[in-house]
Amino acid sequence: MATFFTVVFLAFPFPLLAFDISQSTRCVTIPDQMKVCRDVGYSEMRLPNFLGHSNLEAEVVPHSEDWRPLLQTGCHPQAQAFLCSIIAPVCLDAFIQPCRSLCVAVRDSCAPVLACQGHLWPEALDCNRFPDEEDMCLTPYAKLNHYAKDLPKPACQNCPSIEDAPAMKTVLSAFCQHDFAVTAKIRRFRHPGDESEFQVEGRVEFIRQGPLLPYDTQHLLQQWLLINVRCASALVRPARSQLYVLTGSVQPDGTIALIYLFPWHKKDAGIALATRKWKHHRC
Repeated sequence: MATFFTVVFLAFPFPLLAFDISQSTRCVTIPDQMKVCRDVGYSEMRLPNFLGHSNLEAEVVPHSEDWRPLLQTGCHPQAQAFLCSIIAPVCLDAFIQPCRSLCVAVRDSCAPVLACQGHLWPEALDCNRFPDEEDMCLTPYAKLNHYAKDLPKPACQNCPSIEDAPAMKTVLSAFCQHDFAVTAKIRRFRHPGDESEFQVEGRVEFIRQGPLLPYDTQHLLQQWLLINVRCASALVRPARSQLYVLTGSVQPDGTIALIYLFPWHKKDAGIALATRKWKHHRC
């Protein structure tokens, strides 16, 4: 997963599935600039694709970029395979569409992420349009990494409270009431077109580790920023980095909810004192 995440509000300018299997097609190499499908496992695709796009440079490649922020969230392990089977179908003797069951699995995991960003699941990807598994189609596979499914996951949520210059008792209470507390520096980059990138800089330090794991927590926070783009935009001013204390809990469904964010400025004696008291006395 890339360290940088771009906040892009998807327009989904896709037509309804308009591909006629009886029409003539051609095979082309998946271009390097089509990043979302560059490492999908095959090198040639059919045109027109299953969205009816026939122009690689003017239609397929630009529209494929609309999906990159969603795929970066990791909303479903087969989201890339599903989307690329539609926008860049593999060049074989037979036409291989995604199965309806695969569409449903990806939709159920990724539609809430789109909703968090203010978008509905596109009509062009209505799962009823895809074949049953009795037909030749791309089926979902069982996730082999059983341990990964038990890791805490980011999710769409109401934005956490942000408190500047909090009192020591407020911070210490947050440490005691929530499952975890970490410090992380978040940097915001501004680009033309009002797009923003957020980066979790350096190491994430634990104050209270709880159920979080050291090797996963930075990635977890980065995914949270991308899913909760509207909350992320309120965190850090453009072209600035800010150190935060973040506290939160893991919900019964395994997702994390950030509850409080405390910007930690050099003059914030309350945060520093709360951190020292926690290390020595706990709750």
